[in-house]
Amino acid sequence: MWTIEQDDTYFKIYDDKKTLAGYFAPEYGDIQPEDKADSVIQEMLKNHDPIKGGYMMLPLVKFGLFEEGKQMSLDYVEQQLHDVYTRILTWKNLMTEKSIEHHKILVSHTDHDMLSITLGIIFASPVPLEKKELLGNLIGILDFAHQKGLL
Repeated sequence: MWTIEQDDTYFKIYDDKKTLAGYFAPEYGDIQPEDKADSVIQEMLKNHDPIKGGYMMLPLVKFGLFEEGKQMSLDYVEQQLHDVYTRILTWKNLMTEKSIEHHKILVSHTDHDMLSITLGIIFASPVPLEKKELLGNLIGILDFAHQKGLL
């Protein structure tokens, strides 16, 4: 159902319809000296070096409220906020069930009516920087999110 493609130093995650579902940014570690980071990361990717985890960025919630000039009723706003609240509770459940302790939430850079969530992912054991291996270790979260209607 999912595919993953490398794009520079991170990976794009696509669903079965080839729609961009999110991103995975590996945690490459503390690379010193910093001015060599790009070449070291490229070498790590080429050699499929193992990593301990990274950050998965996914859409958290779209409000359906913040479109300029959009006229709404109180009933519509109430329903949208209820739907947002329900979705946030579902995300909290995902994070609990998948033992994800760290996250951050930001306004999406492509849609100011949406929040995105970045999940701190720690693998049970180091995973090679290889598409199939990374996807195999992220699929549990992606499938769970999809089953709950989050993706």
